[in-house]
Amino acid sequence: MDRQKIILIFVGAWISAALLTWFLYATTKAPRSEKMVAIAAAARDMPAGTRLQIGDVKMVRLPEKDVPKAAVLDQLMVMDRPLLFPVGANEAIISNKVASAAGPEGLPALIEIGKRAVSVPITDGSGVAGMIQPRAHVDVLFTKPGSVAEAVTTTILEDVVVLAMGRTTEVATTSPTTAVSTAPRPTTQAATLLVTPEQARKLELAKNQGKISLALRNPLDHTSAKDQSATTSDQLYAGFNPKQNTPNLRDDRVWNQLSAKPEKKESPAPRHIIDVYRGDKHVQEIFQ
Repeated sequence: MDRQKIILIFVGAWISAALLTWFLYATTKAPRSEKMVAIAAAARDMPAGTRLQIGDVKMVRLPEKDVPKAAVLDQLMVMDRPLLFPVGANEAIISNKVASAAGPEGLPALIEIGKRAVSVPITDGSGVAGMIQPRAHVDVLFTKPGSVAEAVTTTILEDVVVLAMGRTTEVATTSPTTAVSTAPRPTTQAATLLVTPEQARKLELAKNQGKISLALRNPLDHTSAKDQSATTSDQLYAGFNPKQNTPNLRDDRVWNQLSAKPEKKESPAPRHIIDVYRGDKHVQEIFQ
């Protein structure tokens, strides 16, 4: 065999061995390049009920295989939403641990410290035709039924925030592509109001003593009405004096005048006229 061929065979075998060795090393020892995914994680230890803000959430990168199910991939999706369970620092935030945007499960976290949530039943007539939405500001009117002398209406609470309408805690959003629902709205639903403990007691008493109505107000208007007096029937009928305009039917003379039938006038008896001529004088004699 030619010496040159032997050298070529030797070099080819050496290159093949080197390639095989590199392949075995790359598949067993060399670090692999894995796909990384950014997810939202807790920036600190937080108890249940915490409303997440910008400083409470950070983005961390994990290998795709280590990303937990239902992980939150955008921290803006959980902003201003309460935690349903406590989380530790650097722990991944998953959607099951955060209250939904419009669900009632996160309502307790929306109640400010020192405040209470109380619900009142309303209808279209007492709730501004169903136009009151969560986070609206309203005044609470109380009407005590009774006779004309007993009926009274007064404003018992002013500038109260509505936490929820029914089981909805967020304002319903609509878009041009969203189909309009034709389902009828319930005629009666509950409005949950954010009040102080003293206001809660007053509101509960009013619910059981008469009728509650809500008056919608501008959310930027925090002024109080100067006139806090109640409205009575005397003010409602101001300018109308029933004693002067309504006859007293208990008076026999008034009753007889109103109920008496008009008298029929008799027609006069026919008259007879006779012409009498006495010379150049003419006289008419009239006989009944």
